[in-house]
Formats: sequence, C-alpha cells, structure tokens
Amino acid sequence: MNHDNMNRRGFLRRSGALSAGALTVPWAMNLAGLAEAAAAQADQTDDYKALVCVFLQGGNDQGNTIVPVDDAGYQLYARLRGGLALPLSQMAQSHLTPSTSAGLNGRQLALAPGLSTLSRLFNDDKRLAVLLNIGPLVEPTSRAQFRSRSVGLPPKLFSHNDQQSVWQSYSAEGATLGWGGLIGDAGLARNAAASLTCVNLSGNTVFVAGAQAGQFMVNPHGPDALLAKAAANVFGSQACTNAFLKLAQTEEPSVHRLAKEHSAIMSRAIVTNELLRAQLDQVSTPAALAPGGSNPLAYQLNTAARIIAAHQSLGANGGVKRQVFFVSLGGFDMHDNLSTQHQDLLTKLGDALLQFDTDLFNLGMSKQVTTFTASDFGRTLSSNGDGSDHGWGSHHLVMGGAVQGGRFYGEWPDVSDHEAGAHNIGQGRLLPTMSVDHLAVSLAGWMGVTDPAALKQIAPHLANFPGASPLANLF
Repeated sequence: MNHDNMNRRGFLRRSGALSAGALTVPWAMNLAGLAEAAAAQADQTDDYKALVCVFLQGGNDQGNTIVPVDDAGYQLYARLRGGLALPLSQMAQSHLTPSTSAGLNGRQLALAPGLSTLSRLFNDDKRLAVLLNIGPLVEPTSRAQFRSRSVGLPPKLFSHNDQQSVWQSYSAEGATLGWGGLIGDAGLARNAAASLTCVNLSGNTVFVAGAQAGQFMVNPHGPDALLAKAAANVFGSQACTNAFLKLAQTEEPSVHRLAKEHSAIMSRAIVTNELLRAQLDQVSTPAALAPGGSNPLAYQLNTAARIIAAHQSLGANGGVKRQVFFVSLGGFDMHDNLSTQHQDLLTKLGDALLQFDTDLFNLGMSKQVTTFTASDFGRTLSSNGDGSDHGWGSHHLVMGGAVQGGRFYGEWPDVSDHEAGAHNIGQGRLLPTMSVDHLAVSLAGWMGVTDPAALKQIAPHLANFPGASPLANLF
C-alpha cells in the first residue's frame, strides 16, 4: 500500500477533484465560428499560455501511426508487422516532408491514413512536429543495460495503470503529483481564478495534480448548473436544499478540521463552477457543430477552446494567464482487431486535433496554446496474430503556432529485425531514446517556468542526460 494516499494532503487533493467533478454533468454546445466573439479578446499584449495533454488511453500502436514509406524502410516495416502492415498506397496523401532529415537514418516517413488530415499542419503550416521514440527513462539506457538491469529503469514497465502514471508523474500508480500540475503550480500566481489553472475534461488523473494547483474537473460538454443551488431541487424540498448547502459549505468551529477543509474546497468548487458557466455563456456559439457526437475527444477539445477563449474574463485583473488541460481518447489497447479499429481511432484523433487547431487559429491564439499527445506506452512491432502487445517507446505529436513544426525530433529507432537492432528489447518493443523529462522541461520552459527548483521537480531525471536536449529547438 502507498501510505501517502492516506495522508491528509492526499485526502484533500482527491476531495477537491471529486467535489469539482460532482458539479458537472453533460450539456450540449457548439463551437464552429467561435472567433467572432473571442478574437476581440486576443490582445497582442496578452501573455496567456496553455498546455493541452491529449492522452491516448490503452497504449497507442506507434508502428501504424508513423510509417516508413521509402523502399527499404517499408520493406522492413512490412516484414516486422506481417498482417498488421498498412498498404503503402494508403499513405499517398500523408507523406511528411521535413525541413531537415536529421535523426531519420535515411527513412522517409508518413502519417497513418487516419491522420492524413494533419499532414498539411506539418508540411505547409509548420504547426505540427513529431517526437520519435519517446518514453519514460531514468537515465540513458542501452539494450545490454536493459537486459542486465544495470541501470535505473522506470517502475513496473508494460503495466497499463502504472505506465499511465509514470508518463504523467514518473511514479507508479498511487502518485499524487503530476508534472502538468507542477507546471500549473509555477504559474498559479499569475491567475486570478487559481482553481482554473489545471482543468481536467476526462476524469480524475494525476497529470494535472499539483501541490497547490488542484485539478478542476469539467464534463467534456462543459459545466452545468448545480441543481442543489436551485430552490427545492433536493428531493423537491427547500429545506433539503438548504441543509445540503449548509453541510457542503459549513464553517462551524465545532466541525472536524478535515470536514472544514473539504467544505472550503466544495465552496471554491461551487464558486468556480458558477464563474465558468457565466463566462462561457458569453462566448459566441453559431448554430453548426463541426465534430459529431461519435467523437468524444472533439467535444473535450471544443470545451477547452471555449475556456481558452474566455480566459481574460475568468476572474479580475486579466483573468487566468497560465492553464494546463487534460483530455483523452480511449480504446487503444488493441491486442486484437488492430487492423479494423486502430485507423478509426486515429481518424477521431486527427479530426479533433485539426478542429482544435482551426479554432485556436481563428481565435488568434494559435501561438499561445501547445498541444501534445501521450499514451501508456508504445506497442510491439511484432503481431500477436490480430493485434500488438505492450511495449515502451512510442512516437507522439506536438502541435501549436509556437512549435517549430515540420520537423522530426529525436531518432528513428534501429529495429533491424524482430529480435535485432540497438533499440529493440524484444518483439519490436522500442527502447526509448528520448525521455519524458526532455518533453516536460521543454514545455515548462515555454510556459515561462524558470525556477531551478521547480524545473527539477518537473523533470527530475534530466540531470542524468548530459548534452543538448533533443527538444532544444522545439520552440
């Protein structure tokens, strides 16, 4: 048992998340053409910045996400993947033309067919970059060192729950602080509405849990009114309504200290919920809704865009200046049905990201928001017959107007056969060559975090990686 889960701070942090989450239920909204009302808010002097983590729950299959399309690269890919290999003809519209070939080891790469709509952001608009073979690392690790366990390794490799937590916090399941929340902590003083620093649109997760910045949980469709605040809505009784509010917001000195703390958190959550609802009501929403109801990620990103659009009104004195968002798309644990289902999920991802990019561009805020994908882990290049199994390193996307896009960052992995190659630890599982710490510190720096102590918390293993970061030129 992780006893830290039972301590007072952990209790209060979870209580805050649950209290905020209990305030939100689905409601319909639309976003197409959001620019008209919000563009006036995007002032050239506005120093607002936001990070958006798009987490692909279940472990995305990187082998069919970024695909080699040169002759030698595709032949090796097809041999490794067997029946999982995508036909070369399907990548005709998604070839990527980087501004530099550094790190590609002669490979020419393409986005999977499901992500083809994003190729323009990489090739033409230069607002999309690809991270090659990134994953949690404690220190530089070779295949021989991994096999001999002669270096520090992330805890509980290949375990879903643990590796989700490790990606988000560097610790196995039970961690209470995520590096997104720590970035939120560093920006907390800039925000008039501090409780809207870390916003979770996808359920409780450690990524946006800070030491001071608790995660405010919002339904993917946006916040709704708290029914208990309206007269006679608790069991049809005004007396019950009053009793609930008294219990939820009590400040009586006789109440236990933890109960008082919980009530204080509940009170803040109620105030924040009402503030957010009031300001989102002021954001113009034309009739058409671009993403369909079958794309849950699109709704989460639409709500994030609405909150971003309203950021200057979220509290006095300029609203919020720094925010960290968490959204997710599930279904990526494909031990089977990979050939029939994976590209459908990637299409949802591509469509949602493209719509989000369009919304931010129309808001005039593309350069103020950076979005990146993450996942439990990558998967085996070898097929298990109908899918792929748990791996380690993976390829991910970073999107935004501030990103030096049209580039690959990192190194294309050497997997010369199913059990050979410097970055193959077995069955085509990738040994990462870029650490999550590199990404975390790069994003933190862009968000304006300069305090060495804060950066050490955000990227605790970075000192183990001497030399220039592979993401030194990401922004």
